[in-house]
Amino acid sequence: MNYAERERSLAKHLPSISMVIVLHLIIGYALVTGLARRVVEVIKQPLDTKIIEEIKKPPPDTPPPPPPKLAAPPPPFIPPPEINIQVPAITPPPTITTVTTTPPPPGPPPVIQPQVAPPQPAIRKNYKAVSCPKPAFPRQLLQQGVTGTVNAWVHVTPQGTVSNVEIKNSPNRLFDREVIRAMSQCKYAPEAVGFIADYDIVFNLED
Repeated sequence: MNYAERERSLAKHLPSISMVIVLHLIIGYALVTGLARRVVEVIKQPLDTKIIEEIKKPPPDTPPPPPPKLAAPPPPFIPPPEINIQVPAITPPPTITTVTTTPPPPGPPPVIQPQVAPPQPAIRKNYKAVSCPKPAFPRQLLQQGVTGTVNAWVHVTPQGTVSNVEIKNSPNRLFDREVIRAMSQCKYAPEAVGFIADYDIVFNLED
């Protein structure tokens, strides 16, 4: 028998045909009895899923660090023993001082220089000047009827000019003002030294 005839023989394909027929019968039975619907309902039920973590391998054992090196503690401090040495006190020899009771010779007496008073200018009573205005009677005192005499010193320089008018005695300051104003304008003849001209100026209502 050749290969084609052997492939067409029914005996060779009988097992396969039998299995196909049995499978169709099972499917038909499942459809009739509702078994397929139950299988579908079971499939529709929610499925519980779990995430399985990957198991990590433990790290290799690392050797522990070496123990720290401890420095040796310093030796305890022991203070040196105190040694008290008594030094004998040395008393200095007494000092001999010589005291002399003889007083020192007196020194020369201090020389007292005599105080020479500066020369005072000569005082000339009622000295006549080259020109000298007459003091005016103050109007206020004239209305009040006040009179009096003023004593004035006129300091004259060697050039004959007046350096100062000094009021020595006066009954009223208004008289002093007029005397100083008038006598400061007096002119005198030049001399070798200055002097003081002494005047009595009388303020009288009859003048």
